[in-house]
Amino acid sequence: MPHPSEETDDRLTARTSPPPVHFAEQALLGALVLEPALAAEVDLEAAHFDNRTHAVLFDAMRTVPPPDPEQHEKDTAWLAAVYSEARPQAPGLPHTYLHTLVQACPQPDHAPAYAWMIRGDHARRTVRVHAERLAQTVADTTLPHPVEATMKVADRLGDLVDRLAGQFAPHPGSLPRTPVPPDTVAEAGEEAVDDEQLLLATATESPWAVQTMRWLTPGDFTVPLYGSLWRCITGLVHRGGTVDPVTVLWEAQQAGLLTGTTTARGLLDLLSDPHGEPDHWGTRIVARALLHRARTVADRILAFADDPATTPYQLITGSRRALADFSSVHARWHRATSPAPAPPAAPGRGTPPAIRAGPVPAPVRKPRTGLAR
Repeated sequence: MPHPSEETDDRLTARTSPPPVHFAEQALLGALVLEPALAAEVDLEAAHFDNRTHAVLFDAMRTVPPPDPEQHEKDTAWLAAVYSEARPQAPGLPHTYLHTLVQACPQPDHAPAYAWMIRGDHARRTVRVHAERLAQTVADTTLPHPVEATMKVADRLGDLVDRLAGQFAPHPGSLPRTPVPPDTVAEAGEEAVDDEQLLLATATESPWAVQTMRWLTPGDFTVPLYGSLWRCITGLVHRGGTVDPVTVLWEAQQAGLLTGTTTARGLLDLLSDPHGEPDHWGTRIVARALLHRARTVADRILAFADDPATTPYQLITGSRRALADFSSVHARWHRATSPAPAPPAAPGRGTPPAIRAGPVPAPVRKPRTGLAR
């Protein structure tokens, strides 16, 4: 009789050792061969199986009515019926494989434990597929609305993790021990740099608009220097200070931002060349930060799912924490693109125009500045 690792169909037997779930599937199916009535009691679906032929066999065992236990001990009629039911969907299934499954089952009464292992591995594979889809969506430059598409995929991943949470009991050490990829700064492409420079200039010209832009944080910027300058501007605004290129320059000096490559003249040139409106540029910046965060979240969840030492509950807990980071950026993007009441007028500046919802069409113009990127 062939050894389980020597079969020839659908990874039933590979030359390299199969993963542990393969043997859990064999053990469970072997238990069902010995005690067919267990098929109706096991909390599994065919879709939970990693091996397609095993899934077909499981479906067949549930389709063919269970035999009389005493009769089943005397003949192989039920096994023949299961094989006939499965063969059309698995034409390469060896005739002796049902007997091989019996040899692969250490203890038939351990079937619930084998089923739990199969469900756990299925959860890992499913989470991985969704995380991979999230990473692919973020990387797809052909999408007309990348932020909306990314949020839909992230929501589906979150719904999946929530459903799985009730299926696996918590245990001590429920946080993943897997080293996660470090946070990276989003790539400072030319378009991103221009958006950030234009935001700083327009915010300096129209500081009243900054009062409604708490949804934008320094960490959203691709150029750390520009994030620090945004902190200088918002600090002045929220303290009620005077805001113009010279006062922001002074604030930047106090923050230690002036260096050999970041000069006072370069900073004044940047802040004195506004174009468009702050909320337009700010919305573009936070949208870019959302996409970058989504990719970081996908990478983390993929790292958890690819670590075989991660338990199902650790995978769920780690995925939830990663998605919470994305949700915070999502919430800020939602505030950025939702209608907001106009802020009070600043003294001496008259009544500010109403803040628009979402990106405001504005011509793009690259500021002339001597600041290093």
